[in-house]
Amino acid sequence: MNATTQRLAQLLPEIARIGDASLRDKVAAVWNEAVTTGCGGKGWTFDELRAVKFTLLAGDIPMTFINHIRSCAQQCLAIADVLEGMFPGMIPIDRDVLLAGALLADVGKPLEYDRDASGQVVQGSFGQMLRHPFSGVAMCYKHELPPEVMHIVATHSHEGDKVQRSIESIIFHHADFVDFDIAKYLGAKAGKK
Repeated sequence: MNATTQRLAQLLPEIARIGDASLRDKVAAVWNEAVTTGCGGKGWTFDELRAVKFTLLAGDIPMTFINHIRSCAQQCLAIADVLEGMFPGMIPIDRDVLLAGALLADVGKPLEYDRDASGQVVQGSFGQMLRHPFSGVAMCYKHELPPEVMHIVATHSHEGDKVQRSIESIIFHHADFVDFDIAKYLGAKAGKK
């Protein structure tokens, strides 16, 4: 692993599970750009990113952004294991594409998010103009990620509801919404107390 990939593996250890070294390093390069240029151009520290809530739409819940990314990556691999075990040789899954897409689907959020004058994480002006699937794909394109990975980033949220998702995108989309629907549930439950 190159130095950037080793550094990013401290934040997202699942990056080391990408078998293709070139793809692994490109995933790390995209994340490095998001970390260093996000937060309204000020950049984020790893500790700051670890403290950011998974979603701004669910209130003050214990689910964090980085743990959501790691959760989705691990869920995707577990789903791939089940599908490959139950339907041997019938469902072609590119695990490196799946894992790279899972790790990059929300890479645009560090650009979408900023801090207000009080230090609260909010959707910044950049994020109001460009949601994270778009900025994520732009960074992936800049760093020459394969179109199969960019497809997952582009289609993982409601932006992908009008296109045919790839198998890897279908898997990620559902893993992502497992976390999101649970976050909404926890947020609603906390709001009733």
